[in-house]
Amino acid sequence: MARIPALALLLCLSLTAFSQIKISTPTTNKMEVAVWDTYVKKKDGTVMHFDILAPSSQRDTTVIHNYGREYLRTKGQEGQALTAKECRFCHVESMRPKWAEQIQKQGYFIIEMEGCE
Repeated sequence: MARIPALALLLCLSLTAFSQIKISTPTTNKMEVAVWDTYVKKKDGTVMHFDILAPSSQRDTTVIHNYGREYLRTKGQEGQALTAKECRFCHVESMRPKWAEQIQKQGYFIIEMEGCE
């Protein structure tokens, strides 16, 4: 009969020890951006190539295209076509500090590649 309390005590100690084990899931605060490769024909017939960077959680292409149109306005290219034909998802990468502030403020960052002057 003395064995039952000893087994109960052993089981209790085992459960207590097991409950002390911390099982953690990896967490990361690393924000990722989606890169949208964009080619727009300018009013003079040449081509602008730029990347639109937005949080990877932003998957609405209408929003992404509107970001591109905002940028085109700043370059005097308002009204130029910017659709899925001109702007395509390319890849996802880690946020860089130089992009973070502007993405925080306006939702996107533009990397000018070619013909953006």
